[in-house]
Amino acid sequence: MAETGGRMSDSNNQSCGYVTLLGVPNAGKSTLLNQLVGQKLAIVSAKPQTTRARMLGIVMEADAQIIFVDTPGIFTPKKPIEKAMVGAAWGGADDADIILLVVDVTHRQPDSGTQEILQHVKHAHKDKPVWLVLNKVDAATNKGRLLPIIEAMHKEHVFAETFLVSAKSGEGVKDIIAKLASAMPKSPWLYDPEQITDMPERVMAAEITREQLFVQLSQELPYSATVETDAWEQFDNGEAKVTQTIFVERDGQKAIVIGKGGEQLKAIGAAARTEMATAFGFKVHLFLHVKVKEDWQNHKEFYESRGLTKQD
Repeated sequence: MAETGGRMSDSNNQSCGYVTLLGVPNAGKSTLLNQLVGQKLAIVSAKPQTTRARMLGIVMEADAQIIFVDTPGIFTPKKPIEKAMVGAAWGGADDADIILLVVDVTHRQPDSGTQEILQHVKHAHKDKPVWLVLNKVDAATNKGRLLPIIEAMHKEHVFAETFLVSAKSGEGVKDIIAKLASAMPKSPWLYDPEQITDMPERVMAAEITREQLFVQLSQELPYSATVETDAWEQFDNGEAKVTQTIFVERDGQKAIVIGKGGEQLKAIGAAARTEMATAFGFKVHLFLHVKVKEDWQNHKEFYESRGLTKQD
């Protein structure tokens, strides 16, 4: 018997595998990951292309360790960062034991992006099982439309399993976990069973602040910004002092982030501070700065810190 992180298990009974979430932007992959793990890991926004890097969410179910890989939405990339995001998504599929294709059922038919993903999977990953996850069933105004969508998807591909879920409410999510637990290959666990992600706290803190840029600012500006955690100081009482820099591409964007009298930056900081305290379980003293760095998307450090590979 092995004891890891306070959890007893016979290593001979352990199973473990990677499950990659694929889909077009705004299909609800990050919301689904948060529900699967039972804690907020990935930032969520109504705006597409919010997720920029692969992220692991680790779930224990009986003797099975399920390692979920959330990926950026797949679309036609143009900028270097977009190419890196899409490359990370396909890289997640390469490592998967099972692929979960997440589809937004509020669309009447599979969109062209979803069809392109399926074509790629059929050619590049034809030996891997693909499970269909039809998301946002709570938002489907006409439930009678679900069957035609299911039929249309199954004409495109033979799915090993099909689920109807609401990532927002959690409806149907436990069914996915139960099925996946029984499908994981026999293998020792790869992570401590108490661990829920491999993301460093510094990176997670930066993502939390970046989420507030999407929540509080205009449509396009957040795509031109990034957040870096410059310093992290943990105190004896368990609290932390976190210093971050928000990088934007132009002076006009810096003024928008700061706001009149610094009010916008204060609002971003207050909301991010609250989210960090919830995520980390201790009080965070957050200090934000805003700087202009026109070419931040070309800096190697940005890509390396997020596990991305810069594409030419």
